Amino acid sequence: MTTKSINKLLVLGYVWPEPNSSAAGSHMLSLLILFIKQDWQITFASPAQQGEHKVDLTELGIDEKTVALNCSSFDDFISELNPNMVLFDRFMLEEQFGWRVAKHCPDAIRILDTEDLHSLRHARHQALKQNRPLTKNDLNSELAKREIAAIFRCDLSLIISDYELQLLKSHYAVPEHILLHIPFMLDLQNFTPSKNSYSDRQYFISIGNFRHEPNWDAVLFLKQNIWPLIRKQLPKAELHIYGAYPPPKATQLHNPKQGFLVKGWAEDAKQVMEQARVCLAPLRFGAGIKGKLAEAMFCGTPNVTTNIGIEGMCMGLDWSGLTTDLSTFDSQEDCAVDFANQAVQLYQEETLWHQKQQNGYQLIKANFNQDNIQTTLLSTIQKIRDNVQTHRTHNFIGQMLQHHHLKSTQYMAQWIEAKNR
Repeated sequence: MTTKSINKLLVLGYVWPEPNSSAAGSHMLSLLILFIKQDWQITFASPAQQGEHKVDLTELGIDEKTVALNCSSFDDFISELNPNMVLFDRFMLEEQFGWRVAKHCPDAIRILDTEDLHSLRHARHQALKQNRPLTKNDLNSELAKREIAAIFRCDLSLIISDYELQLLKSHYAVPEHILLHIPFMLDLQNFTPSKNSYSDRQYFISIGNFRHEPNWDAVLFLKQNIWPLIRKQLPKAELHIYGAYPPPKATQLHNPKQGFLVKGWAEDAKQVMEQARVCLAPLRFGAGIKGKLAEAMFCGTPNVTTNIGIEGMCMGLDWSGLTTDLSTFDSQEDCAVDFANQAVQLYQEETLWHQKQQNGYQLIKANFNQDNIQTTLLSTIQKIRDNVQTHRTHNFIGQMLQHHHLKSTQYMAQWIEAKNR
């Protein structure tokens, strides 16, 4: 009688998952649940402090471990665990622990969940602050070199946006066989359209974790530029703003007389989204795809956003709302006027509202159905596991970077560890 081998997965988390606080947390949880269903034995380890909205992974049968940065204790930990596969949550964790994984578990499959391209988001933020277009030099920043190197060093990187997938292949010349497009995985098996009608919904909504810079920028843009223009046309309208971890500078924006209501943490994000008529997401920079907009579509709530907001989400289909293309305006004031006018139009025109709601339902069914995405992911991983050495020989740049990274990062980590003693 043969004993069935145990598949062990180690997930190294940049943060502890908070699926009700951020799209990244929700996406990570969907990956964990997928591997649980495949009978993987999972350990989630992180050097981060636990936040107040952290999900209890032990209830799902996942072991939780705290690991130290720049410490050889991780070597003993991973050698004893001896995982078949390691999933790095964001490139910074691959930088920190990748060389240790490669040294002590060389046969383990190394997967990077990028969440979004951090270097792209940072480059767009810098361009916005300097009030100029994004350039190729922005895409070749020090941060980009670090992030793309981490992608090359891994056996597979999960890319959430088709725009970023194309950017990696065309601009950075990353081989296609180490990239996989994995957008949000939504459970649509028992999906039913919202019962809340147009007339049932009475306010605008904006939602997003306040610790995420693009979200905070969007709130300020709403407060200072967009909302006054909307209120001129809709004097009784209200904007309800939700999000985890609102700082004092955000709560101080709360102004009932202006209908600008900063409500903070939402116990049930879907409930408040489904009660709103229009979701506002005036994102001026960012990367990846937007959880707030996927949730809005799921809840039957049309939206007004920007070309940054819709990036990577349409995949050839009609959008679930109206869009302001930031690149077509010379000033932020003109952007705000266009955005406000579209918000008022979508809020007032019931026929248009219903059309955009239906677009949203069609879009999530076509692009974010977890059954299709999970099948692709599992088959890709199995293909790599069956031929891991052959897979790696087709990525010479990754092998080269792995060699130099292991040496340089190892010596740096050992120097920091010795310094900390």
